[in-house]
Amino acid sequence: MSALPRGSTVRRDAGLYGYERALRRVGLDPIAGVDEAGRGPCAGPLVAAAVILPEGKRGQIPGLADSKLLTAKARERCYEEVRKRALAWSVVSIEADECDRLGMHVANVQALRRALFRLDVRPSYVLTDGFGVDGLGVPGLAMWKGDRVAACISAASVIAKVTRDRVMEHWDKVYPQYGFGIHKGYCTPEHQAALDEYGPCPQHRRRFENVRRSLRPVMGQNVTSPTGVERA
Repeated sequence: MSALPRGSTVRRDAGLYGYERALRRVGLDPIAGVDEAGRGPCAGPLVAAAVILPEGKRGQIPGLADSKLLTAKARERCYEEVRKRALAWSVVSIEADECDRLGMHVANVQALRRALFRLDVRPSYVLTDGFGVDGLGVPGLAMWKGDRVAACISAASVIAKVTRDRVMEHWDKVYPQYGFGIHKGYCTPEHQAALDEYGPCPQHRRRFENVRRSLRPVMGQNVTSPTGVERA
């Protein structure tokens, strides 16, 4: 993990908002958090979000946590609160074919960068989950399990996860044979069984070995992406 700016310290018991408070104490504000959803699945888009939360009580989202630790209903509640309270937020989607073309790590970095650049408010500092993202134009901190220790990253994780889940529920209606609405494109035994039976659809990532093993065209090759989600 990168070092915090000189003069800023965070106590172990500082809570989810401790990093933002420490950065504000040394004059770094606004602070953006960026995170992604969908790096691991073998189907569907990679979705990244960036969020800037305001200082004080307005920026404290009730029940906010890492999106993976929340129930679907809790994520939806947090999603609406983040959208309502944030100084700025953005979300981008990199589709399966572009993930194949770029490779997942490059697609991941580009998605995070694009989400940040689409914020209406320019941040002074950026917190990222897991690894650093270069080319942001502002200083940043890469945090291990950042979506569990920094509120703005948690907020970004919720925006990305809810957006992606909604996209996969759309694709579940288009390709009901795969069960996208249940597993959201992850490599579950049920998903693999459907892949083996029907072959991949346009939402499957051909770079994944399990998808390549099942290559066989299915109907619907020209179905377009759902409306309401901006394609990066």
